[in-house]
Amino acid sequence: MGRELFLETPPGFSFRHTVYSHGWSELLPFRLDAETWRLTYVFRAKSKPVSAVVTSSGNGLKIDVAGGRFDEERLIRDVRHILRLDEPLEEFYELTNLDERLRWVAPSNAGRLLRSPTVFEDMVKTLCTTNCSWSLTRIMTTNLVEKLGTRAVGGGSAFPTAEALASVDEKFYREEIKAGYRSPYFVELSEAVASGRLDPEAWLTTDIPTPELKKEIKSLKGFGDYAADNLLKLLGRYDGLALDSWLRSQFYKKHNRERTCADKKIERHYKKFGSWRGLAIWCDMTERWFDEKLFD
Repeated sequence: MGRELFLETPPGFSFRHTVYSHGWSELLPFRLDAETWRLTYVFRAKSKPVSAVVTSSGNGLKIDVAGGRFDEERLIRDVRHILRLDEPLEEFYELTNLDERLRWVAPSNAGRLLRSPTVFEDMVKTLCTTNCSWSLTRIMTTNLVEKLGTRAVGGGSAFPTAEALASVDEKFYREEIKAGYRSPYFVELSEAVASGRLDPEAWLTTDIPTPELKKEIKSLKGFGDYAADNLLKLLGRYDGLALDSWLRSQFYKKHNRERTCADKKIERHYKKFGSWRGLAIWCDMTERWFDEKLFD
């Protein structure tokens, strides 16, 4: 039998801007119904994973959990984490209010980037975005969840654990997941986390300066500047721009008369945002996503 939970949200929180902030809402075990604005995710629980649907309700969130045993405190904590309810953005809003093109950000309560309940899941998904089309990213993540994830109460499967990912070899990743050159990276990463040699969850609370943390992340195979900066954003550190082909092309169109330019020019454009520049460029390049038709 299912249960319904309620989670109060802080002032200035936008459910729609958060769940639609970037492509994670399209990657299993997330599912987003943009017609009804229902975000589904399969959470790990005590025995079997449980599927939960999160919707905006008044001054909070309604969480409908499918039947099964689960730790209510942990599930609430996970929802707070993925929607970044505890992340202060006041300083970022002060900066965007000073920029004519980004004055829409604060009134829209934008800036929270949807993330996974674990850093490990975000790491794997980030690797799935490197040097490929978005359609291939979706294929890889779907295969990972459906072939290695545990089936959930209420349907769907959870994102596989490091142990599950470490239980298969490079050939499996190449043939079954379609991971290509990333295959040995998945093996090495999952084995490091499963064995305890690497604890990416500790990065959420570490006091290590961002440049040092980025260097640590880049020491892992498959994590170059883009992947490391992208992961840092999901850790709440926005110093890096995480430039990829899509971000560059959008910048060229919006700020450089559709002409290519050196990355240095892009960096200079967002320099005034300081440690928030990575979030500034993301909001700038995704403004058109939040068309009025999404918020009627």
